[in-house]
Amino acid sequence: MFNRIGRVLASAALLTSCMLGTAQADDQVINFGIMSTESSQNLKAIWQPFLDDMGKQTGLKINATFASDYAGLIQGMRFNKVDVAWLGNKAAIEAVDRSNGEIFAQTTAPNGTSGYYSLLIARKDSPINSVQDMLKSAKTLTFGNGDPNSTSGYLVPGYYVFAQNHIDAATAFKRTLNSSHEVNALSVAKGQLDVATFNSEGWDRLAVTQPESLKQLKVIWKSPMIPSDPMVWSKRLTDQNKTLIRDFFAGYGDSAAEKAVLDKMQQGRFIASSDDQLLPIRQLELFKQRTEIGNSTTLSADEKTARLKEIDASLGKLQERISELNKKAGASTAG
Repeated sequence: MFNRIGRVLASAALLTSCMLGTAQADDQVINFGIMSTESSQNLKAIWQPFLDDMGKQTGLKINATFASDYAGLIQGMRFNKVDVAWLGNKAAIEAVDRSNGEIFAQTTAPNGTSGYYSLLIARKDSPINSVQDMLKSAKTLTFGNGDPNSTSGYLVPGYYVFAQNHIDAATAFKRTLNSSHEVNALSVAKGQLDVATFNSEGWDRLAVTQPESLKQLKVIWKSPMIPSDPMVWSKRLTDQNKTLIRDFFAGYGDSAAEKAVLDKMQQGRFIASSDDQLLPIRQLELFKQRTEIGNSTTLSADEKTARLKEIDASLGKLQERISELNKKAGASTAG
């Protein structure tokens, strides 16, 4: 626990030090936060051409900040140290609910799909080939879980693999560690972890950056499709800057040079999005909470009933919103 708190404080300190001297009141400066799912050096080389283009086309000064975990970016947005951030869906829930964030765009894959997959991986020479194999041998295995604010590294496998099997990933294994996607994948490749969470985007990126390590890995589980990563801005931005940023993201990729930048980022065009993107992820989070409450041995029957009633009410409201959006989409298609 103290290590986790230390990492959060360290991330916040890193963000603060990176922004020291930056005039937050200056509307021409945009602090762009990026999660270091791999080494910051690799990400800077990948993202800098995009950020340079963003600065040229919007007329804004773009400062890049790489944080070691999502908590640093969420806190950075909360305290006006981050203006725009590339986040996972679960982290975006925290940013929207607690840090005055708002989704304005969504990434897509190079083939144009707006989703990706959570994975469980093992070494190719491992006898573990399925979730059943993993759970059967859990007490002898070292497991690499994701950042607790990661959608594909934590929330999705947490629900589909562990909650649905009534298992706590923190106690089921001989040892459980939390880390980034890249660290988990490389640790499995080196034999330091037996099984770990990963995702399809990281898999594709590793094929480019470290193909020899990827050859050591195999997928033992693949999730249903997850909505691709959202781009989140602080609601504190001026309307003028929001328009500049939105227009830049919407139009980026028109030229061959811009497409080459996106190809290097292993991204397709950005598409418009909103906080409604988070609805299925919020459902997952609530389903997970519902399962945990139902399995609790510390809550009284009355406490369980009360909490389950609250969760069911929240799930009902989410479903109503989803149904409303589906009807609008159907009417738009019919029109």
